[in-house]
Amino acid sequence: MIVPMKKAYIIVQAHNGRSMLRDLRKAGLLHIDTQQIRNDRIEGLEKSFDQISQIRSSIEDLQDKKTKVQQLSLPDEAFVEVLERYQGLLDSRKKLEEEMAHDKIQIDSLKAWGDFDPDQVRSLAAQGIKLFFYTLSKKDLERLDSSIEYLRLAPVGGLEAIATVGSELPPEVSATRFFLPEHGLGFLQKRLASNEKFHAQVLQDLKRGGAYLDALSLQLKKIEMAMRFERVGQLLETSDELTWICGYLPEPEVAKFESCAKTHQWAYLLDDVSQEDTPPTLIKYAKGVGIIKPVFDILGTVPGYRENDISTWFLLFFTLFFAMIIGDAGYGLIFLAIAVGLHAKQKKATTLVMLIYVLSIATVVWGSLTGTWFGSKEILIALPFLQKLVIPSISNYPELFGLSAVQAQNQVMKFCFIIGTVQLSLACIMNIIHKIPEKNLSFVADIGWLIDILALYFIVLQLVVGEPANVMMVFSIVGVGFLLVVGFGSQGPGVPFVKGLLSGLGGFFTTFLNTISAFSNIMSYIRLFAVGMASVAIAQSFNSMASGMLGGWALPAGLLILVIGHSLNLVMGLLSVVVHGVRLNLLEFSGQLGMEWTGIAYEPFAQTVEEN
Repeated sequence: MIVPMKKAYIIVQAHNGRSMLRDLRKAGLLHIDTQQIRNDRIEGLEKSFDQISQIRSSIEDLQDKKTKVQQLSLPDEAFVEVLERYQGLLDSRKKLEEEMAHDKIQIDSLKAWGDFDPDQVRSLAAQGIKLFFYTLSKKDLERLDSSIEYLRLAPVGGLEAIATVGSELPPEVSATRFFLPEHGLGFLQKRLASNEKFHAQVLQDLKRGGAYLDALSLQLKKIEMAMRFERVGQLLETSDELTWICGYLPEPEVAKFESCAKTHQWAYLLDDVSQEDTPPTLIKYAKGVGIIKPVFDILGTVPGYRENDISTWFLLFFTLFFAMIIGDAGYGLIFLAIAVGLHAKQKKATTLVMLIYVLSIATVVWGSLTGTWFGSKEILIALPFLQKLVIPSISNYPELFGLSAVQAQNQVMKFCFIIGTVQLSLACIMNIIHKIPEKNLSFVADIGWLIDILALYFIVLQLVVGEPANVMMVFSIVGVGFLLVVGFGSQGPGVPFVKGLLSGLGGFFTTFLNTISAFSNIMSYIRLFAVGMASVAIAQSFNSMASGMLGGWALPAGLLILVIGHSLNLVMGLLSVVVHGVRLNLLEFSGQLGMEWTGIAYEPFAQTVEEN
């Protein structure tokens, strides 16, 4: 559920403003929105943060991941010196790499011309003898005007090379000008070798900074905390004698906040959140549902404070979608092995590990029901007990059970449409339950949407699966639902019925388009069938490619094909889960709920590291 919030005001004497903020930070209770706050001090801290972050990242990239480096503590007074040292090393590295890249290009272009001293050519020019260098074909050389003075040089890259004396070649001559470099080939090669040696030394010096990685991370946290403090400080509103600040507080934390306020002798006011406020969202997950949090964190999605908490339903449907899209019990066993390995390594079952457990078990169950084990029919034939787990009507190998492929595919597609209808209907029911206590008449429109979705399901079945339906009756039912949406869709608390009705009639065409959209939303669940079938087909293709190589000298090649092929299929399956499995929850389901996912996560103003 979304935890209810209170709006809290803290008032202190003006000279106690900063000390109040420090005490408030230690309490870690109040959410204060500071995203838009900027000043010179904050910008300076941001630059320091970026600088330290860059240095830390560069040092970390050079570390041997297998070797653990003993970390050294770094007092604040010594930090500036260390920072300057490693910033200097980074600057040297950048300068060297730029010069080396430039010299390599110059060397490549000069190799064909050989080693010579450009200064000698420039000294001739100072004496009035100007030379211009060109490459051209033998035919073009033979066609040169006899009045042109030139010196013939050794061929360059299969072309003739010349140096004209006194003047450039006319534009009509097909030749490529060679411009005199600043330094000769020998000089550049020596400088490159010297720079490469110096560069290697700089990298070694940077690598030694691995002992300060923790110290750099700590400094970054301190800067983050300082920036947050500065931003919050800018929100302090001050009169001649008083200063105050406003934030949001979870209702279960009110008692703790009041105790903190009394301890520090703050004047405070607690108020209910109004419709004009934009409080943060804090989700209290039901038991066992919190394992879905890593998915929300990765997606960066937070429901609005006044929106529905769909975490339970998201977990249930996401698990089902994951199982159907991956679709293979063998792959499920691989995920299960990964979960066991992570569990053993971390010595505890984190939320991510528990999520992988749930998803892998669901995949094994679905794969067992469809008889899919690494996309191999042979495994199913060789192990008869696996056949007893199969539901023949949805099997990927229906011929083993006396059914046709079309029959099985139609049943799976029908199951997908049932899932879609159930999920979208659930969204309508949730809206109805949410609106009735608020005396919001628009709940009748949600009843209309529920009627439409249930009726459109039969239209989808007839079009895709070929199941007969009384079209006239179905469209009549859709029409009833449509009229309910038009008549009550714009109703709401405080809206006169007639005004809401007229507004609904004004949006007639939009409602018509949304009804068509509801039809396409049900249709979109067929992606579960399509992607799952594609995954099975790809697995079967790799099995077929490797089947002729699983004996004799070709065995290693066959095993390699199987490993690479199934690994690629797994990766594509995971990408499909992100694209399709998440989409059905965040677009189709959430869209029917009217969710926009515009919430701000509850992040209390808190002390993250100890101050000096």
